Amino acid sequence: MFNAGRLSLARARRGLTAKALAEKAGVGVDTITRLEKGRNTPEADTVERLAKALGYPTSFFAGDDVEGVDIEAVSFRSFSKMTARERDAAIAAGSLGLLLNEWVEARFGLPNPDLLDLSHESDPEVAAVQLRQHWGLGQQPIGNLLALLETKGIRLFSLSENTASVNAFSFWRGGKPFIFLNNFKSAESSRFDAAHELGHLVMHKHGDPKGDRSLEREANYFASAFLMPFDDVLARVPRFVSTDVVLKSKVRYRVSAMGLAYRLHQLNRLSDWQYKSMCIDLSRRGYRSGEPDGIERETSVVWRKLLTLLWQEKVTREDIAKELGIPIDELEGLIWSLTASFERTVPVPGNALRIV
Repeated sequence: MFNAGRLSLARARRGLTAKALAEKAGVGVDTITRLEKGRNTPEADTVERLAKALGYPTSFFAGDDVEGVDIEAVSFRSFSKMTARERDAAIAAGSLGLLLNEWVEARFGLPNPDLLDLSHESDPEVAAVQLRQHWGLGQQPIGNLLALLETKGIRLFSLSENTASVNAFSFWRGGKPFIFLNNFKSAESSRFDAAHELGHLVMHKHGDPKGDRSLEREANYFASAFLMPFDDVLARVPRFVSTDVVLKSKVRYRVSAMGLAYRLHQLNRLSDWQYKSMCIDLSRRGYRSGEPDGIERETSVVWRKLLTLLWQEKVTREDIAKELGIPIDELEGLIWSLTASFERTVPVPGNALRIV
């Protein structure tokens, strides 16, 4: 049986309009429209053309319905900057992530979610303190944020979007929290994105479908307070704040120089004029577009353990992709930036997963 929803998902994931797909597959636009609406059952030759044009195996289009991601329940990191095509592609990646998560949870026990519902809390600073207290973190900086989120039951996936418009997004599904991260930026900025999405999960459980900038500001404030605790920053950072002080102090919190300057401005350690001047100086030193001498990128602990166990059973990337009926590039796109640091230094035996 041909699954019309899977055709729509694959087309959205590849960022193609119906017309563009029709041209690539050598079929009429009306054929794509009828197929996606479930009005026609395609011939085998048509399915093969569509599969080739989309880079998906033909088996993908014969599977059961894929659990969709409700756009109304998603919190996007940069909603206002996204095009509809970019948004749809990211949402499609979320659906594939749910498919992979279902496959994993059928084989492994993952941590149960341990988050607070702070949707009643209007002050992001207070929300960050409450979650830190709930997790017993005290005022200490967080070493590996991704590992912490995983131990608290958050399902992490990566995004392979080659665009600055799609930084990250998050949502709840079936009582489980999901975060998708696009790690094309610096490691420090990616940590902030993860903390930002954590803020959405605990403070804005029903998402931000209209791109309300106030909710984005709340999530930014939460991320700053969560990564750079109020008392610790005031105790550790000298009262006279220079650019060199920021560059030295940011190492403790594993954040970007701009991120620490932003936090110091929040805490009134920098006046408006001082903050603006520091941002100009940091930009001049290259900290606007990157993070010179930055930290090593964090990776997933859970995915490392899962892939190690699968490799011990001789399960390859191709095996997983075949079972799911998805292209290997989509599978790798969902996990590659969360596992790359320990994969890239290990020789690959045939098609086996690269595991330390």
